[in-house]
Amino acid sequence: MRPIAKRLVGVGATVALIAGIGGVALTSAHAETGGPEGFAAQNGGTTGGADGQTVSASTGTEIHAALCDRASSDTPIVIEVEGTINHGNTSKVSGDSCNTADDKIELKEISNVTLVGVGDGALFDELGIHLRDSSNIIIQNVHVRNVKKSGSPTSNGGDAIGMESNVRNVWVDHATLEASGGESAGYDGLFDLKNNTQYVTLSYSILRNSGRGGLIGSSNSDTTNGFTTFHHNRYENIDSRTPLLRAGTAHSYNNHYVGLTKSGINSRVDAEIQVDHNYFQDSRDVLGTFYTDHLGYWEVNDNIYDNVTWSSDDSDNHPAGPNPTSTTSVDIPYEFELDEANCVPDIVAGTAGANTGLQVSNGSCAPQDSSPEPTTDPTVPPNGDNLSIGAGSDGSTKASGTSFRNVRDGDMDTYWSPTSSTGRISIKWDTDTTVTTINIRETPNTEGTIESWQVVNHDNGDILAVGTGAGPINVPATTLTKINFVITTSNGTPQIAEFETFSE
Repeated sequence: MRPIAKRLVGVGATVALIAGIGGVALTSAHAETGGPEGFAAQNGGTTGGADGQTVSASTGTEIHAALCDRASSDTPIVIEVEGTINHGNTSKVSGDSCNTADDKIELKEISNVTLVGVGDGALFDELGIHLRDSSNIIIQNVHVRNVKKSGSPTSNGGDAIGMESNVRNVWVDHATLEASGGESAGYDGLFDLKNNTQYVTLSYSILRNSGRGGLIGSSNSDTTNGFTTFHHNRYENIDSRTPLLRAGTAHSYNNHYVGLTKSGINSRVDAEIQVDHNYFQDSRDVLGTFYTDHLGYWEVNDNIYDNVTWSSDDSDNHPAGPNPTSTTSVDIPYEFELDEANCVPDIVAGTAGANTGLQVSNGSCAPQDSSPEPTTDPTVPPNGDNLSIGAGSDGSTKASGTSFRNVRDGDMDTYWSPTSSTGRISIKWDTDTTVTTINIRETPNTEGTIESWQVVNHDNGDILAVGTGAGPINVPATTLTKINFVITTSNGTPQIAEFETFSE
């Protein structure tokens, strides 16, 4: 397939290329840049709250209030969420432009909305996100965990993200959806589409630790769903349903499936799915028709099956393996760009999930010659006065014996460490300050510990830069009162001696 021309949507969209992680060429996109690939780009496209007002929310009630305060139910809006959203801070809000409920984030009977996590992240804890009778919705950079259908507390029928009843054009991107067990522990699906839900893309997301990954169609009679794309996602430690399809058309490409214990893609009731360049690993029955004799169909192209076991064909189980071949030809109406299957694990590990910098693959298994130079060059120190001296500092956590203030004291013998391999350290000022360069200096005995990172404008959640390794980092000239350096991966416990900031 030839490359796709990316379309920028949203307010203040910026795109920056970086050298990749683990030899993989990646692209970093600010919230709402690029737009979706796949079926969410069909049927008129999915732009969410582009060109609408941007509001901030730190509670579920504030999310509902933002929806209800609009002039109408289709007035575009971008809701930037930071903090933990749970039952204790989520209440029903009434208004002419909304229809909300206490026990879930309710995107009901609305359109033209973007819900995006910013800053230190958006965690929906035991609280699901529900879409009903809605269209043109973007959900991006959110973490949803432990949503229950039984036990306490319950929310959204046990679905992390659930869509039902005449839903159209939804893009869920860079999400982390997880449970802590299966149906017997009170959980249901992580990503369910029911009752006439169409034109949906799930991309660059992690689905893990659940009995059920998700479904398209709630029963054999629920056959009006479909046109769904799954790409660059990681399904990990899932019993089944990655997804379960009842009728409709779907497309799965460049996903990494690992630890599927019972079955994987389950195409039933005349469903059709095209399965391209995926990597299936340490799993069982990753593709076929299971638990029914009402067959579905698949087209397979250049997938890798690494330590996959297959059951025997019988009256209720029809696995595609051990040597999967196509049983139909699927008509995919859009152009798409495929990474080679053998590099999918690395690409997905470096891009998928919430709070990973909204990085995406550029379709190449190695950095391309046209990629810009890396944003760090430890051989060229920044010029000018270090603005961190005399400023303030804070962070996410601090290990025993370390201090936030150590990163701004000009002393390489003192340092800050998080309590784990990841964390945030910030420099802050009492007045607006313009920053063009930062310099992250590790202690000499821990140089090379920091792997991947983000630089974030704490004031509005904008991601200013992403990359790998410590050292000088150029950012767009930005006026702010607080700047975050967020360590997203490392090979040990980082020790940052100095977080220097400059304005050139």
